[in-house]
Amino acid sequence: MHSNFFGRILVASSVAAFAASAQTNVIRFQSTPERVALLELYTSEGCSSCPPAEAWLSGLKDSPRLWQDFVPVALHVDYWNYLGWRDAWSDAEFSERQRRYAQLWHAENIYTPEYVLNGKEWCNWFGGKNGPKSDGEKVGVLTVTSMVANRWQATFAPEKNTLAHYEIHAALLGGGIISAVKAGENRGRDLRHDFAVVNLVQIGMTTSNGVAKGRFIINPPKLNAGSTCAIAVWVTLADDLQPIQATGGWLIPPRKN
Repeated sequence: MHSNFFGRILVASSVAAFAASAQTNVIRFQSTPERVALLELYTSEGCSSCPPAEAWLSGLKDSPRLWQDFVPVALHVDYWNYLGWRDAWSDAEFSERQRRYAQLWHAENIYTPEYVLNGKEWCNWFGGKNGPKSDGEKVGVLTVTSMVANRWQATFAPEKNTLAHYEIHAALLGGGIISAVKAGENRGRDLRHDFAVVNLVQIGMTTSNGVAKGRFIINPPKLNAGSTCAIAVWVTLADDLQPIQATGGWLIPPRKN
């Protein structure tokens, strides 16, 4: 669906180490049976209110709940680009996703920064430094594996055996990204981004004997030296925004100080 990350960063280093590792070792991420929350941030470099929300999201890199209780993604919208600064990470697809949420909630407006937790508007994100807790509901186990850098298999074993049709969504997340903003509301600021969605794919799954399976290809990005890379994966019912289960983890983790 979306892959326009390549060429956005001027100084790039290869992810050959990750690719070589992926070809010799199985990469595997798995949720617990309890729901792992999908935490979405809708943000923009053209919005002066967004840096505090992004700073809070960046702080979750050290949370003990990361990947266990919640999976974070930052989606940069494009509707503030007209203010004089084009957000290089923005995509119309992300803006449309936010509009679909607004329609679902019968909300009149969309805005940034906006957090969405498990498909619902979330306003108390500033209340804690470790991120949201799992709601504890048993929904099933989501597993993703890869032996090649860009080819993945997803398996979802729902808690209840149903005849539902599922979709898998996968996002590559770039982190440690610094943007020097030259115009607009954040003119003169160096903005840091973590968990920024740089590639997003969505595919249907096939269900057999109560287990849904799907395969997807998602190309690893080129990143600045010292950047991080992670993958976030979540499952929904077909043609639905509401996440059922999520998982993910680091592909290139933050450096230890």
